Amino acid sequence: MEICRVSNERNLAHKGGFGKMCCETNRRFLLLYASQKGQAKAIAEEICQQATERGFRPDIHCISESDKYDLNREKDPVVIVTSTTGDGEPPDTAVKFVKEINDKTLPQSHFSHLRYGLLGLGDSEYTFFCNGGKLVDKRFQELGAQRFYETGLADDAVGLELVVDPWIAGLWAALSQEFASRKEEAGDHGKTAVLRASLSHKIEHLTLEDSAVRNGILSKNEGKANPGPPIQDSQPSLSRSVPPLSQSALNVPALPVEYLEVEFQENIGQESSPMEDCLPLISEGSLVQVPVSRAVQLTRDDAVKTTLLLELDISETTFSYQPGDAFNVICPNYANEVDELLHLLGLSEKKEHLVCLKVKPGTKKRGADVPRCIPEKSSLNFILTWCLEIRTIPKKAFLRSLVEHTADAGARRRLQELCSKQGASDYNAFVRDAGVCLLDLLRAFPACKPPLSLLVEHLPRLQARPYSAASSSLSQPGKMSFVFNVLEFPSHLGERRRGVCTGWLAEQVVPLLQSNLKNQTLFRPK
Repeated sequence: MEICRVSNERNLAHKGGFGKMCCETNRRFLLLYASQKGQAKAIAEEICQQATERGFRPDIHCISESDKYDLNREKDPVVIVTSTTGDGEPPDTAVKFVKEINDKTLPQSHFSHLRYGLLGLGDSEYTFFCNGGKLVDKRFQELGAQRFYETGLADDAVGLELVVDPWIAGLWAALSQEFASRKEEAGDHGKTAVLRASLSHKIEHLTLEDSAVRNGILSKNEGKANPGPPIQDSQPSLSRSVPPLSQSALNVPALPVEYLEVEFQENIGQESSPMEDCLPLISEGSLVQVPVSRAVQLTRDDAVKTTLLLELDISETTFSYQPGDAFNVICPNYANEVDELLHLLGLSEKKEHLVCLKVKPGTKKRGADVPRCIPEKSSLNFILTWCLEIRTIPKKAFLRSLVEHTADAGARRRLQELCSKQGASDYNAFVRDAGVCLLDLLRAFPACKPPLSLLVEHLPRLQARPYSAASSSLSQPGKMSFVFNVLEFPSHLGERRRGVCTGWLAEQVVPLLQSNLKNQTLFRPK
């Protein structure tokens, strides 16, 4: 078992079809970006390029360059692209800006002259999703600014492009309407109706048979599976829908870009990377490998929960701690679940093959890269065991991608429903709240055969699990103890499951617990 500490130019207007309009109205807008690692900057630069091609005049600046713009006097629309860093903090380049707008002495009408649109970037794997953008958006509203375009919040956990691309596509209609309304206000003394653009009209509509758009929406006839004998059970489930959803037209998300290629190599005469070389890549922070020296069951056998105390021998390491300090335990996925997953994917024979991952040439996904949690020269079995969180609840973007790899028409329809706007309640009930994982989906939809590349693109890194030290190195030199409950819960079908880490730890110490029983040292409270 391994444990590790928690580290606590101005742009010229396009001379094409927009030339006449550019002469008739000012199409300048202020474009600000706040970037930590360059993602927000890259998106802002793309907005700038597309805007120029469409006849707009973007005035682009980093939000920290306050000497090059003045929001207090800004009369044109403002577009902001901002990321989030750390524990929900704004990027370093926006710290001064956020501090200035958070000045409590500013009046509520301070930004009443501003009309803006904001695109926030974040990652839902973290607690405070898109908090950098939300902070700016909320404060602008408090200071009287008004949106001319709805705020977009992009999630890197499912793919930023799922929100970024339609948000940018809808921005041009919103800006055009904003400039048109300003022109109308100037000519008609402010008597105009401002129409706001919406992201919803950019949602992709798919038919059951293929991904082409037919008449702009999935019709009722196309959206149903082939007629068959009536289903006696009228209750919906993970794999079955009932009216009205089964008869509804659907709005489904845009298809995520597939950006990875996979090549299998037979592991003949080749050595895969040793475990000690791989673990630092699948974890964050320093690592120490230690044995479990003692295990004690603190609860009775008939107790509702099983509570274990494990003592780790850290005498051969430089690991030091204080009572209550947090540390992480790196654990694998269950071998039987990995084997079943390989079987359902049709990859059992390639279990020990080496996997070569590459980014597809010419991919349109921004920042596409091979996940750093997957070491080179890793076997397929190692990747599914140590690198990917196969128990994670699939997000709607993943479901949307699975549609393209499902042969059965009825199963395709149901997967479309679960990721659609109309099927939100079914997704919550039968996927999210039920704790459904990829293995459950493949069992429910046997005609779904996604490639390994899709799993690598959509499954998050297998996270180390945090625990707290329940001992003191002063009273127990060279030892560290921690206590935990063995998590047990039912699957969506009622099957008993154990937590990935707590169940694995409990299995590892079975010999120690049996030894304690023989020696009659098991602690049993009265």
